[in-house]
Amino acid sequence: MDFDLPTDLVAYLAELDRFIDAEIRPLERENDNIRFFDHRREHARTDWEKGGLPRQDWEDLLAEAKRRADAAGHYRFAMPREFGGKDGSNLWMAVIREHLAAKGLGLHSDLQNEHSIVGNHPLVIMFRDFGTPEQKAHFIPGLLSRTIHIPFGLTEPHHGSDATHMETRAVEETRDGIAGWRIDGEKMWITGMHHASHCAIFARTSGKDGDASGITCFLVERDAPGLVIEEYLWTFNMPTDHPRLSLSNVWVPDSARFGARDRGLPLAQAFVHENRIRQAASSLGAAAYCVNESVRYARVRKPFDRPLADNQAIQFPLVELATQCEMLRQLIRKTAWEMDRMPHPEVEKTLSDKVSMCNYWANRLACEAADRAMQVHGGIGYSRHKPFEHIYRHHRRYRITEGSEEIQMRKVGAYLFGYAGPRRQEMSELTWADVDYRKS
Repeated sequence: MDFDLPTDLVAYLAELDRFIDAEIRPLERENDNIRFFDHRREHARTDWEKGGLPRQDWEDLLAEAKRRADAAGHYRFAMPREFGGKDGSNLWMAVIREHLAAKGLGLHSDLQNEHSIVGNHPLVIMFRDFGTPEQKAHFIPGLLSRTIHIPFGLTEPHHGSDATHMETRAVEETRDGIAGWRIDGEKMWITGMHHASHCAIFARTSGKDGDASGITCFLVERDAPGLVIEEYLWTFNMPTDHPRLSLSNVWVPDSARFGARDRGLPLAQAFVHENRIRQAASSLGAAAYCVNESVRYARVRKPFDRPLADNQAIQFPLVELATQCEMLRQLIRKTAWEMDRMPHPEVEKTLSDKVSMCNYWANRLACEAADRAMQVHGGIGYSRHKPFEHIYRHHRRYRITEGSEEIQMRKVGAYLFGYAGPRRQEMSELTWADVDYRKS
């Protein structure tokens, strides 16, 4: 058993560091771009007069960083080589995402809006695996060139974690001799809708509420008649790109159907494990950054003419967080390594609980580490002159999105007690005689 990182992965991390120093840090400091990362960040990023949306100059800066990363061969790292990527594995992506987040807040990796110089591109793979030939020809080039943007319309005002009870309905309807679908309903928290070209709308097409089957995905154009953005919801961490939208008599041709009819939920969940393990690694990196900055500060801050670090009240909470970081790092890397060793569909059957463990614990750990960093740093830690409040506000979101921690703990519980997963048969056959103390 070898726990050393592959030498070529270590070399690639160094290559990323050199790229950041040569291309990204200078861009971060041009034309006062540092305003997006220092104490002015929330105001600089937010257009308060336009519904709290991201300012255009902020999004232009992110786009330029991605353009440079793409030109250097980093942005598409996780993609298959057929799309200009490097077939980046789950293990490599987990290590890279942790490495970038552990550097702290910056243009190289700003997780508030999923920005990274090493991108995550599940939609390209989804179109490759589920799209029609026509959809592949149209959408994949647009996604690669970032001229097409497709947020997911799954969550609803009255239905969040439980998508099986969604109220949005799609019924077959022919218009002008073309077979298609009429869609009516509401969606909420549709991240990225402000610059969307389309929205992947999930709607019930058959079956009854609560059925996992009977839900279909449709690619609806942003300016389709009847699709209305009702409001952008202001959040704990601004700016916002999360609207509530309504669909009233929205019609799409059948060619807009994405994936198999009535099989939309498996499509939505197809790459949830890759997303969750990578996001967990980023949260781990953010937690490690908070711990490391707190240790550094405690060594040099000297109230009462003694370093803060001399006090066990300072040491012990950071020791616990550092220990959790170390244990979580091993679980994330082992889980990612195991994901790379099995066919994609097998991950859901045998490893989904481990992915959920990594994700919910990493998100919680990032919040705890940011909170402790604020405490160790005192007043300056609470201020916006340090990034800890920003890290806390962002990562608090992930305890709800990408599957709330309660939903993920429920998944772990189902595997642990044999209601799902590889222990299902073993636990279902368990009888009192198997646990009776008198048996021995």
